[in-house]
Amino acid sequence: MSNANQRRAERKRASVNALVTDVISGLPFGHVGNLSSSGMLLICAKAPRSEALYQVSMTLPGSSRTAAQSQPIEAGIQEQWNEAAASSGQIWAGFRIVAITEADTARLEGWLAQP
Repeated sequence: MSNANQRRAERKRASVNALVTDVISGLPFGHVGNLSSSGMLLICAKAPRSEALYQVSMTLPGSSRTAAQSQPIEAGIQEQWNEAAASSGQIWAGFRIVAITEADTARLEGWLAQP
């Protein structure tokens, strides 16, 4: 069974390049390829460590309708898989969301519900 068939939540593709930042280092971590309530595909410059945990922050595109929605969302994520992308120097990496506050969950679900 492929990873796509194991997903439990529908994913939404980011319409613009949403930057994801590593909260611990303050450095860019990658860009959102797609996102769901339980996970995300990131496009990274280097491969993340296998099954590693990361604390990340992101501001989602088109989420500026209210001040609360425009705040960055922070989440703890765990690497599930990664592979070289078709573009040289890029890695596609799948992550599972393992920790997120109720307020950030509400902002994420609000963004996912937008058309």
